[in-house]
Amino acid sequence: MPADSTIAADSLSVLQKTTDTAATTALITNDAVIFGILCSVLALVFYLSSRQTPLLKKFFNIVPGLLLCYFIPGLLNSFHIISGADSKLYDMAKNYLLPASLVLFTLSIDFKALLRLGPKALLVFLAGSLGVIVGGPVALFLTMQLAPDAFTGTGADEAWRGFSTIAGSWIGGGANQTAMKEVFQPSSALFSIMIAVDVFSAYIWMALLLYGAGRSARIDRWLRADGSQVEEVRSRAALFRAQTLRIPGTTDLMLIAGAAFGAVALSHFLADIIAPFLAAHYPQLEQYSLTSAFFWIVLLATTFGVLYSFTPLRNLEGAGASNIGSVLLYILVATIGMQMDVMAVFGSPVFFLTGLIWITIHGLFTILAARLLKAPFFFAAVGSQANIGGAASAPVVAAAFDPALASVGVLLSVLGYALGTYGGYIAGLLMQWVSAL
Repeated sequence: MPADSTIAADSLSVLQKTTDTAATTALITNDAVIFGILCSVLALVFYLSSRQTPLLKKFFNIVPGLLLCYFIPGLLNSFHIISGADSKLYDMAKNYLLPASLVLFTLSIDFKALLRLGPKALLVFLAGSLGVIVGGPVALFLTMQLAPDAFTGTGADEAWRGFSTIAGSWIGGGANQTAMKEVFQPSSALFSIMIAVDVFSAYIWMALLLYGAGRSARIDRWLRADGSQVEEVRSRAALFRAQTLRIPGTTDLMLIAGAAFGAVALSHFLADIIAPFLAAHYPQLEQYSLTSAFFWIVLLATTFGVLYSFTPLRNLEGAGASNIGSVLLYILVATIGMQMDVMAVFGSPVFFLTGLIWITIHGLFTILAARLLKAPFFFAAVGSQANIGGAASAPVVAAAFDPALASVGVLLSVLGYALGTYGGYIAGLLMQWVSAL
């Protein structure tokens, strides 16, 4: 096991050297050109993943599209075609696109619809969120005992900083993950490893959930659940989708842009007041990141999105608000990817073990809650994936039960986006505490 820590340390060192070198040897340095390349890469990945040819379907069943959105820009950076160190695109995406995507993901929260799903669905979902918050510190503690030499990083290379980003991802989604990255500031090398840990663990778990969906009747008997609840949810989900879906017009798109970036502007304005005030009068709060302007930007943007959900702006979801939020998010994902060395993801197997232990704890929390509540496996599977995979994959798991139920995954995922920033932050603080033991 000590060899794992040596590999990890070497990977961190190599990536730092690679990043420094890339700053002076990149083939393309014009951000306008780089932005076009990144958007073209995203378009190609999405186009190919949507094709129904047998070969492509098999490929994307093995290699998730999300991983390619990180991996291909990482390759471009690793081979010095572009430079993540020199580019200003990540700063732009982090400060403008990230908070805007949080607003667009949360403005569609329909608390009445969520309540109509029944308390069991929400309780199982929240148990999954709690499993992520608790599971992270527990998994980190266990692997620290198993291989202490693998957790000797200091400063930005402290493992807990990287794992905090997974907490944001597994409660909310990619936007929340990036928010935690900026709040807890892991190094680019460490974050590269965490991306792989995130995707690897999450997709193994998703495969298990899809397998269980085909055997839901047997699992429901073990859970002592009443399957009629799923039928009721199916009809309500179909009605919700029919009522909100429409072809967006120019006015709709301008309202979406105004709502998102207006909230971003207000978040920046208030953060520039709150953070300096706390830093000047309550400097002890720095250890909780409460003096960070970016923390307040993310927190406020999420809060404004939730507030929007109580206004007619919530109806913008039917015009594609979350789809636009996804576009902004994937551009952000690509700018993150261009900062990483793809070889660093193989640096420390013990980190992958931590991820597997962590997601197992999450699964136990979710299944135990379903068992105690006698909730159908559908609620457990979709509630879990709404946490771990977010809106990108929770509908896939829901549709494995019935296509009409896909929107239920979206509803719970949107709630996850709202909780991801808060839950990820709490988990990060707990892992920081565990690391100090």
